[in-house]
Amino acid sequence: MNFELSDEQKDIKNAAKEFALGEFPDRAQEFDRGEEFDLTIWKKACELGFVGVNISEAYGGPGLGQFERCLIDEEFWAVDAGIGTAILSTVFGSELIERFGSEEQKQRCLPPLVKGEAIMGTAITEPDAGSDVSSAITTAVRDGDEYVINGSKMFTTNGTIANFLLLFCLTDPDNPDRHQRHSILMVETDRPGFEARKLRGKLGIRASDTAELSLDNVKVPVSNLIGEKEGEGFKQVMFQFNMSRTHVCAQAVGIARAALEEAVAHIKNRRQFGSPLSSFQINQFKIAEMATKIRAARNLYYEAAIAIDNGTIDRGLIAMAKWFCGEVAVRCADEALQMHGGYGYIDEYKIQRIYRDAKIVEIYEGTKEIEKIIVARSLLR
Repeated sequence: MNFELSDEQKDIKNAAKEFALGEFPDRAQEFDRGEEFDLTIWKKACELGFVGVNISEAYGGPGLGQFERCLIDEEFWAVDAGIGTAILSTVFGSELIERFGSEEQKQRCLPPLVKGEAIMGTAITEPDAGSDVSSAITTAVRDGDEYVINGSKMFTTNGTIANFLLLFCLTDPDNPDRHQRHSILMVETDRPGFEARKLRGKLGIRASDTAELSLDNVKVPVSNLIGEKEGEGFKQVMFQFNMSRTHVCAQAVGIARAALEEAVAHIKNRRQFGSPLSSFQINQFKIAEMATKIRAARNLYYEAAIAIDNGTIDRGLIAMAKWFCGEVAVRCADEALQMHGGYGYIDEYKIQRIYRDAKIVEIYEGTKEIEKIIVARSLLR
């Protein structure tokens, strides 16, 4: 495949890099320590067109592809993962609305996301339903022209700051097909009975808001159902995963790049036994392996994202890219910290934050174990 970027794609990539380098470094440590984020940075990103790039022109976006979105993800995460997540996750689930939502839902919800007037999220995971999505038990019972929602959600990105969330709910518990028991409902977060509690003490991406949700007789109109009928929630969530997993691939490559850059700078300047660390063959081998793995990971996610934009959602390829890119990120962060020695273990050095931030790419949007199962099944079916 030809992975040469067009002039427009190069401009997007360079603009994202310039923005991140200009806005992130001075605040990254502050946000990491305080587990907070300054939304004015998100506003700037919206004004410059970095948020919602794959939303169609009809709904206020530029109508670019998943590939362009991934280019931005990589550049943001190459500077700081927490801030990158805090900015770009504000449209998490927008692809699902555009693909399955009604025209009224699209017109109402998508333009404000691009303009920086609204934040959304998608609530799928529950305390006892993680990788096994179909075991979610938060219920949505129809009562006339409304649904009444009861239950809880865990690890919801933007849970305490979102204007609305897409909620994965059990609507047909007796359906013999467990993949047709759920639906997705849009829930505005100012509705009575909705509560969100910010989760603190995360290992990484601490600038990003993560919450536990409680829903106690939350009522939403039937018109908030995503899709034409109940029971399509699982299919819709799988579609969204295939989009978001490509974003995570790009995040992984970005943070692996950051780890490599920190390692190169450190070993060129740090001296031991009368010589720079970069003169030792063991460190040269590590740098060579990191750079090669990053190049391979990038090519893999490029192929997956470009295929999506060309109309092919290859679940096996996407899963392959997701687990490999995640593994590369975690491995590169580990090697980079090792080359820093004791300095890598203290807060003053960026590599310790990279090390903590990297692990999430092997967990969210599908663990590496789930991705390997998907790859195997795509080969063995």
